[in-house]
Amino acid sequence: MSQRTSFKRELASGPAKLGCWLEMCSPIAAEIVAQAGYDCVLIDLEHGPGWYLDMIPLMHAVQAEPCVPLVRVPANDPVALKKVLDIGVAGVMVPSVDNAAQAAAAVAACRYPPRGMRGMAVGIIRASDYGARAQDYLAEVEQALLIMCQIESAEAVRNAAEIAAVDGVDMIFIGPYDLSANLGHLGNPDHPEARAAIAGIEAAAKVAGVMLGGIQTPGRDAAALIEAGYNLVMADGDVGLLGNAARDSLAAIRGTR
Repeated sequence: MSQRTSFKRELASGPAKLGCWLEMCSPIAAEIVAQAGYDCVLIDLEHGPGWYLDMIPLMHAVQAEPCVPLVRVPANDPVALKKVLDIGVAGVMVPSVDNAAQAAAAVAACRYPPRGMRGMAVGIIRASDYGARAQDYLAEVEQALLIMCQIESAEAVRNAAEIAAVDGVDMIFIGPYDLSANLGHLGNPDHPEARAAIAGIEAAAKVAGVMLGGIQTPGRDAAALIEAGYNLVMADGDVGLLGNAARDSLAAIRGTR
């Protein structure tokens, strides 16, 4: 069974998976992260500087290890989703999904007709090994692909139950920093209003029977999220790991002078 086929199943059956954001577009950084033992990486095309072609060397770097490549697309756009799916990721994160109609549009962009609207080029795309596995890919892709809808606004909180109930949405991924900012608490993801909104999203996901994903905040670490039932925790990022290590090293050296 391929990584692409098994990762969503492993997420659903547990234990929780730990991931690392890739923002730097560096295959070397990606390789180091994968070698460290993260279960997955999430290539960020929304906030990172990379683009579609940059994904392939990053995927080469991590797939030498048992580390699964996911991607966050820049927007809920069918062209963006088509391109990253054709490249062959195991899962997609769609940012800023505010209602059920937007969630349904994201799912439709990920599915071939008649259940969706994804363009058919299975004979040439990387996801099917450039056509060598075309029929196998068609048979497995709908069940194997992880579709994550990111909730990060007050509107999305109000519609969380309807978003989670959309057929094909596998995971609700909570973005606490954008959500808290949208609620009027910029830079304070642990504000009581944000935490209350997050609790409501978590409850809606559990009622719908979909998976939960999220990131650590100063007041709620990965262990706390896993204890709360999260299936996927994006625990770190390449930029943060490098920056924090550099600052800690300099502080330690200068502190000895």
